[in-house]
Amino acid sequence: MNLPEPNARPLLEVRGLCKSFPGVRALRDVGLTLGCGEVLAVIGENGAGKSTLMKILAGVQEQDSGEILVNGETVRFPNVRAAEHAGIALIHQELNLADNLDIASNLFLGREPQRFGFVDRRRLYSDSLGLLAQVGLDCAPRTLVSALSPGRQQLVEIAKALGTNARVLIMDEPTSSLSRHETEQLYRVVKDLRSRGVSVVYISHRLGEVKELADRVLVLRDGANAGELQRGEITHDAMVRLMVGRDLGRHDRTARGHGTPVLEARGLRTAAHPRKPLDFSVCPGEIVGVAGLVGSGRTEMLQVLFGIDPTAGGEIRMNGRPVRIASPLDAIRAGMALVPEDRKQQGVILEMAVGQNTTLASLRRDARAGFLNRKREGEIAVQMTTQLRVKTPDLSQFVQFLSGGNQQKVALAKWLALEPRVLLLDEPTRGIDIGAKQEIYRLMEELAGRGVAILFVSSEMEEVLRMSDRTLVMHEGRITGELRRDELSEEAIMRLATAHTASAS
Repeated sequence: MNLPEPNARPLLEVRGLCKSFPGVRALRDVGLTLGCGEVLAVIGENGAGKSTLMKILAGVQEQDSGEILVNGETVRFPNVRAAEHAGIALIHQELNLADNLDIASNLFLGREPQRFGFVDRRRLYSDSLGLLAQVGLDCAPRTLVSALSPGRQQLVEIAKALGTNARVLIMDEPTSSLSRHETEQLYRVVKDLRSRGVSVVYISHRLGEVKELADRVLVLRDGANAGELQRGEITHDAMVRLMVGRDLGRHDRTARGHGTPVLEARGLRTAAHPRKPLDFSVCPGEIVGVAGLVGSGRTEMLQVLFGIDPTAGGEIRMNGRPVRIASPLDAIRAGMALVPEDRKQQGVILEMAVGQNTTLASLRRDARAGFLNRKREGEIAVQMTTQLRVKTPDLSQFVQFLSGGNQQKVALAKWLALEPRVLLLDEPTRGIDIGAKQEIYRLMEELAGRGVAILFVSSEMEEVLRMSDRTLVMHEGRITGELRRDELSEEAIMRLATAHTASAS
């Protein structure tokens, strides 16, 4: 492991960094050091100040006060180009690529090699080969970015940053959309970059990744330094303790959910996998997890249940009776609610206030003679944001200014206001911090205790193992097995997720 020497001058140093926005103090005297060839993980709950710190280091925003030093010299970054000139590049969680262009054009976008005033195509493609080799990406430079998987697009972003001669790479949640195989490839690339002297600032909510990759861990809480862990001190509990300022209690769930199923699928077929019928049920008060690899058909199943996509056949039953679900409105009338995977595009309206978002789904129910019932709308908004502990200055705050965890709570609140009998959750804790996850888990337990049937899709194995009374495992559009709580293990799920089962054909 290529750790910096104890007395070596840091490649990057931050001293007393402060940043405020209207009504919010995002950073308070934050400091960090980063050595040459070091992987520094920066973790913290949503709203801890991680994103603001990284944006300042990358020239997206400027600090109010404090100092940034590169190789011992004080610098200030008024824009992204200034940061890149100093050797710092930020790889955003939402990739910043032009998918209508090929790989080579993306790698050198805005700084194309020139010959006689024109783009030198020959050099463009030859130089691209060297960058792609550095990240282990075996794709032709003329390949359109739109044809690449998310994992390969992530590697293109890293290669693009290396093309700017970056000595510090800031990676913001780099594995949030990657498969297991793509994540392992990214691990190899990060370790190789470290061995070549490139420093990495690694931001992730996945603490297993942090333990795998980090030489040190810097923890932020409420916009300030909360502590630091050296390599030998990095454990899950130590990180959580610093992030939330307390120990989080753990407990084993007692499986519940008995009686007549509230939701049943009989021979249900999705358009994506029309020849693979799905049969399952969920009882009142039961939490059923749906596991499987990317592309296994989990999201498509939820979208058919909620009427977003048309069914290709089969039957949906609610409380033993067949129901016709041709649209989300039909699903809502039947007693279902869906919190989608992409909260920013489908779960909330970012440019709308918290209170308005919270009551969107229940407006029709609470209307009087076709007019909005403002009084009832306000009561529901207060009730739901209080119940879900949404952290917001007031109900008029735009959702876009909330942390990811609080945005997710608003997405949940919108549907819980309808008091559904069946709650469908697609990746309910993706991209939110450990503290917010605990609150979502608490809410799921609470709803199940009140008799709500919950069917949730998750790619996080720990989440499935913790929360499921039963787990349905999918592979290429079909359910390859069902595991009771006492049968649940990572190995059992992965065997079924890869169709390694005696009944698999």
